[in-house]
Amino acid sequence: MALIEFDHVFKHYVGSNQAAVDDLNLHIEAGEFLTLLGPSGSGKTTTLMMLAGFEAPTSGAIRFEGKSIESLPPHQRNMGVVFQSYSLFPHMTVAENVAFPLSVRKLPQDQITERVRAALAKVRLEAFAQRKPNQISGGQQQRVALARALVFEPRLVLMDEPLSALDKKLREEMQLEIRRLHRELGVTMVFVTHDQSEAMTLSDRVAVFNHGRIEQLASPKELYDAPINPFVASFLGDNNMISVVPGSSGDNTHAVVKTSDGLNLVSRQRQDLSGAPAAAATLCVRPEFLRVASDPSALGTSNCISATLVDLIHQGDHWRLVAQLTGAATGQANERPQWFAKINPGALPQGLVVGQNLCLGFRPEDAWVF
Repeated sequence: MALIEFDHVFKHYVGSNQAAVDDLNLHIEAGEFLTLLGPSGSGKTTTLMMLAGFEAPTSGAIRFEGKSIESLPPHQRNMGVVFQSYSLFPHMTVAENVAFPLSVRKLPQDQITERVRAALAKVRLEAFAQRKPNQISGGQQQRVALARALVFEPRLVLMDEPLSALDKKLREEMQLEIRRLHRELGVTMVFVTHDQSEAMTLSDRVAVFNHGRIEQLASPKELYDAPINPFVASFLGDNNMISVVPGSSGDNTHAVVKTSDGLNLVSRQRQDLSGAPAAAATLCVRPEFLRVASDPSALGTSNCISATLVDLIHQGDHWRLVAQLTGAATGQANERPQWFAKINPGALPQGLVVGQNLCLGFRPEDAWVF
C-alpha cells in the first residue's frame, strides 16, 4: 500500500472555468522523495496544499496509510510543512522556533530540549540556537524552518518552493543539504518547485504538472531521456523543436520524417508515429546533442539542418550557440525557429562568427518524434 493516495481528486475555485486540479490520481511511496514540477498555475501547489489540509478537494479522496484525511485539520495529519516564506516567529529564538511544534503537543520540557538539540544538529545549526531569525542568514533561516518541520518526527514532510528566495549558490547548497537529510532520515518528502535542475537534483520521482494534470510521472533520468510528449521534453531541460510530417517508414530502429520544406530527417522510431496525420508530429533534439560545422561532411551524420549563427555565448563549461534555421519553416507566418546548441570548449569549430552559415547535425538516436 502506498503511503499517500490521491484518488480522482478535483479542485475547482469559484469563478474559474478550469479545474486547478483535474482528476488527479497519484500514489506516493513511503520513504521516497517526490517532486511536483510545473509552471505557475499548473496545480502543483494546490495539490500540496490539499495534502497538507490547507485546501479541501472539491471531489475525490486523499488517503494516508489507507485512511481518508480530507476532513482532518492540518494539525492532526502528522505532516511537517516548510513554506517558501520560512514563517519563523521573529520574537522567538532559533531554538524556540524549532520547539514550537513540540510545545503545542505539550511534550515534557526535557524531551523538548533533547529533540530541539538533535534537530538543530541535523541541520548543523547548534551554535545558533539562541539567535533570533533576523540575526541569521536566509539560508540559515531556511534550515531552521526545515528543523522545525522535522523535530516532531513526522511521517511526511511537505515543502512548497522553499529555496526560491535564495541566491543560486545558496540554493544549490541547500539542495544538497535536503538530499542528505532525506537519505539519512528516510522520511517521505514531497517538494514543489518550478526549477528543473532542483527537481533533477533532489528527486526519486518527478510528477510534471500542466493544467491541473500530471503529464508524466517518472525518475529524473527517464523524464530527461524519454519524455512522453513535447511539453515534458521542453519543460525538463532545454529542447529544440521543429514541425514535421511522417516520411517513409524507416526501419525497426529509426523513423524518417520530413520538414515543411522537404528536408528528410531520421529519428528514433516511435510506435505511435505510423499512421499519424499530416503535420501532426514534432521533432525534438536537446542542445547538447547538436553538432556544428560549416561543412556538412564534417558532421558524421545525414541529419543536417541549415542555419545562420545569431549569437555565441561563453558559459564557462560550454559555449551556447544561438542559430536561426534557414530552412524548415514552422508554417506559422513562415517563421524560422531558433535552435540552441551546447558545445564543449574543445569541440567548438575554429573561426565561428555571428552571421555565418552553419549546419546543425544530430544522430538519429538523439532525436525524438512526437
